[in-house]
Order: sequence, then C-alpha cells, then structure tokens
Amino acid sequence: MYPAKLDDKGRVKVPQAFVRFLDSLPEKTLFVTSLDRRIAQIYPIAIWRQNEAFFESYTANPEVAANVAFNAADLGAETEMDGQGRIVFSPELRRELGIENSPVKLFAHKGRIEVLSEAIYEERRQKASAKPSDDVRTLEAAGLK
Repeated sequence: MYPAKLDDKGRVKVPQAFVRFLDSLPEKTLFVTSLDRRIAQIYPIAIWRQNEAFFESYTANPEVAANVAFNAADLGAETEMDGQGRIVFSPELRRELGIENSPVKLFAHKGRIEVLSEAIYEERRQKASAKPSDDVRTLEAAGLK
C-alpha cells in the first residue's frame, strides 16, 4: 500500500516499483477508470482490452457486464505516464470519486493499480481487520502458502 496524492492538475505520482513495471510494458498507453464508481483503477491497455473482450462475451448476465462497461467508459480515459512517473486522471473521474487534490492509497491488484480515497481505504481497512485470523485460516485451508 503506497500513499500518494492527486495534485491540482489531476495527476498522481506512482511509486518507483510501479514506474518500473509500467515502463517494462510493450505498450505505454494506460486506461484510467472506475468500474464501481468508488475505486479508481489504472490498467495497462493490453489488460483493459482483455476486459473489453470479456464484457462483450459475458453471457451469464449481460446487463451486469453492460453496466460495468458503461461505468468504465463514462469515467475512463486513455493516458500515458509522463517522464516523472505521473498519471493523469480525468476531471469526471476525480469529481465522481471525490479525489480532487486529495491523498489516496495505491496498490497493485490483479494486473492493475487500484486507487482508493482516504474514506474507501478506511472502510476497506476496517472490513479486512474484522477477522483476519479467520480469513487467513480459510485461505490456508484452500491452499494459500
């Protein structure tokens, strides 16, 4: 979990570990969005294209796929990381998530970088802290090493 801040121009400076990962990708384009209108995600464009194909082919509940794809398109934008390791968030995304010129937390998860506001971070921290020993035992029983 890395602390960061969106500056007054809507950019977040990512940690060096993320910069190295993003610089190693063959395509430099990123897709910055929110799927749930609460948490922002920064996707390498190749992973985002996989998500778009998933939305199109998901037949178990096409309405859910359409809703999530709509949220992503409504709030999302393609961008690139600048030479100083900063990534721009669209004004619409910043306003929707309440993260304009605000501190955020960044963490890598499932091939993307998740960006949490302070309020969402605190909510998730409290939920994850409720019964950590039970959660670990459950996952160890399922094969966690």
